[in-house]
Amino acid sequence: MDACSIAVVGATGAVGRVFLDILEERNFPAKDIRLCASKRSVGKKLKVKGQEIAVEEATPELFSQVDVVFISASGDVSRALAPVAVQQGAFVIDDSSVFRMDTDVALVVPEVNASDLESHLLKGHRAIVSIPNCSTTPLVMVLKPLMDVNPVVRVIVDTYQSVSGTGAAAIEELRMQSEQVLEGSSVKPSAYPHQIAFNTLPHIEPFLENGYTNEEMKMVNETRKILHDSSLAVSATCVRVPVMVGHSEAIHIEFAGPISPADVREILSSFPGISVLDDPGANVYPMPVDAAGKDDVFVGRIRQDVSHPNGIAMWVVSDNLRKGAATNAIQIAEEVLRRDLLKSAVR
Repeated sequence: MDACSIAVVGATGAVGRVFLDILEERNFPAKDIRLCASKRSVGKKLKVKGQEIAVEEATPELFSQVDVVFISASGDVSRALAPVAVQQGAFVIDDSSVFRMDTDVALVVPEVNASDLESHLLKGHRAIVSIPNCSTTPLVMVLKPLMDVNPVVRVIVDTYQSVSGTGAAAIEELRMQSEQVLEGSSVKPSAYPHQIAFNTLPHIEPFLENGYTNEEMKMVNETRKILHDSSLAVSATCVRVPVMVGHSEAIHIEFAGPISPADVREILSSFPGISVLDDPGANVYPMPVDAAGKDDVFVGRIRQDVSHPNGIAMWVVSDNLRKGAATNAIQIAEEVLRRDLLKSAVR
């Protein structure tokens, strides 16, 4: 892959810091790296690939000097900066939800639908690629290889999402609240509407008129778009749990025809990016503490759904900061370079 110059917007955030680590781990071919964050972080130095790089303010001039811009900040930041970066000739990979459902923007998990990069970028669509919500990615990773063998009719997914999905402030709040509760002190929530330490909140993002939350409907709509199946029946319940890193999901899948747990294990075991850990009798199953710091989606507790003859139930865990965000973004960039699409993306 040819080397490219990159800018990372949100470099000091929870995902941004992991992103910089993964750049080095994967030896991404970056010939020049620019780090951007809010004004209060300008001038701060971060170590990347052995060198100290000062944080800058994201400006049109800076964007004109790079090939690829990774944005992992708030939706407002993406909405404001992504079009500017494109206007300056950069290719944008965005971590927010702002552009995910835009028909001119590809929503990509490389193992699942990398071909969408070509179908969008070569046809003159916007030079922006979105990565899915961190709870959507592991779901489509599991569904794709299975539905290629046996059509999926319906999916019910319940998520157990770590506080790092909210950001660095939520991580610190869980630490602080845990200490306060153990010491018998009072707790004052800030990042969440209620105490998160030693508690679970069936509430991620605002509630909508249909009774679902915005997070839950993201999973519904993003899954359909990535899998190219607008009629796929999906229902989600998203829960915040007192875990630092790692999202877990209980997934129930109804297929068009019968399928055995053994077949599911074999299919998933051969799919890139998935690791099957499934020996409940020996207490072997995926857990957030095992998935943290790793890029694979881990699957276990694969069993026949006793409520439906064509149903399979399973337990899935992944690192939401890595495969749920930073790793996926870097994999997209690698795929764009591998397919020689960068020149087609920027015009």
